[in-house]
Amino acid sequence: MPGLTAPSDYSNEPPRHPSLTINSKCNVTVKKILIPVISYTRPFKEPFNAEPHRSALLSYITPINFFYKRNHGPIPIVDDIKRYCLSIGGLVKNPLEISMSDIRKLPKYNVVATLQCAGNRRTEMSKTRTVKGIGWDVAAIGNAIWGGAKLADVLELVGISKNTPSSPLGGKHIEFISVDKCKEENGGPYKASIPLRQATNPEADVLLAYEMNGETLNRDHGYPLRVIVPGVIGAHSVKWLDKINIIEEECQGFFMQKDYKMFPPSVNWDNINWFTRKAQMDFPVQSAICSLEDVDVVKPGKVTVAGYAVTGGGRGIERVDISVDWGKTWFEAQSYQRGNIPHQSDDLNTDKWAWVLFKAVVDVPENTVIIAKAVDTASNVQPENVEVVWNLRVHLKLNAKNNLQVLGSFMAAVFAVGIVFAGKQLGLQSPMLRFPGKNCSLPRACLSEMASNRIIRRVF
Repeated sequence: MPGLTAPSDYSNEPPRHPSLTINSKCNVTVKKILIPVISYTRPFKEPFNAEPHRSALLSYITPINFFYKRNHGPIPIVDDIKRYCLSIGGLVKNPLEISMSDIRKLPKYNVVATLQCAGNRRTEMSKTRTVKGIGWDVAAIGNAIWGGAKLADVLELVGISKNTPSSPLGGKHIEFISVDKCKEENGGPYKASIPLRQATNPEADVLLAYEMNGETLNRDHGYPLRVIVPGVIGAHSVKWLDKINIIEEECQGFFMQKDYKMFPPSVNWDNINWFTRKAQMDFPVQSAICSLEDVDVVKPGKVTVAGYAVTGGGRGIERVDISVDWGKTWFEAQSYQRGNIPHQSDDLNTDKWAWVLFKAVVDVPENTVIIAKAVDTASNVQPENVEVVWNLRVHLKLNAKNNLQVLGSFMAAVFAVGIVFAGKQLGLQSPMLRFPGKNCSLPRACLSEMASNRIIRRVF
């Protein structure tokens, strides 16, 4: 495309914040430590996929530097913004090439929306049964103020009216094609689609965005132009837009047909039939605790439990429930969006496409588990356990609970959850490091090796 090119290598990548956790698809077996076989994820930077520490998600608007990065290849480069044009064609009467300056002349809208990778929290699901893909923790998600033109306004320029399910020439879907090249498309461009009825509905707030949090999009997030499809998995919010096509059937690209689909737990890579399921759209209700680690050490007493809750399709969060006794009893956390104002799901001022933050100050005893679960306005509730929603590819449906081991003992540190498993597997007697309150022990040498490889939380 004139003005916007996809590099063939990674020599001109943009700068990123050093605190981001780089994630990878590469599973590595560690042989030198004392446990016979341990697999963990070795990070690499090409393509660059990274998330912030979960504590960065405790602000309502996620800072740009700490917004997760999901890429399929080298980051495209804008050679000349004045030459850049978006092509709109397919089943339309009036094909169009529109420049950035013309897009900016259209009415501008700011939409607060949460964007989330469909693989968010994949590492948690892999603890039940291994899944393929990038090993995201809980932070492949972020909330931002997106600025740009409504897609419904742009489509009127090519003769497609608002709130219509099909174009005059029979198009029922709108396909977004990136300049970004990826191996999954055999070196072709990344692409995805949404139904035309969604694209032409002004209330759906689908944007051609050129701003993020009041600033011009940076390269990692789609400069100069990207789609934002609120309430839908991030795979449909295509970056670095090259073309928009109105088509009769949904996009036939790899990520629509052979990737982000929801299958039952009985389906595996040996018996999968991709064409029995539709592409994933709305993301489901979920919550995550971000003020504490999965395994943390605190003194008994007052502890702040805080995090995010989100649901898709414009449904609101009704409440977030907290338990500090392994799920025996529950109470409602305080929830809020802007300015710590208590959140009410039916408030007209609610950001309907955005997450809700929650917070509770709780009294915790020693050796307990803290659980958070979200409920949305359609009475959808996070499921009880991972096993019932395990699936081989789309993962954000997963975690019913965010469990955190809370211990009063400093010695237990981050090892408490996995210690029984590890001790039994090793079957070693000395020298041992014992943990108060737990009927288990682990060799000091093994703990040291595991800590030096930074794989404790990956293993357990």
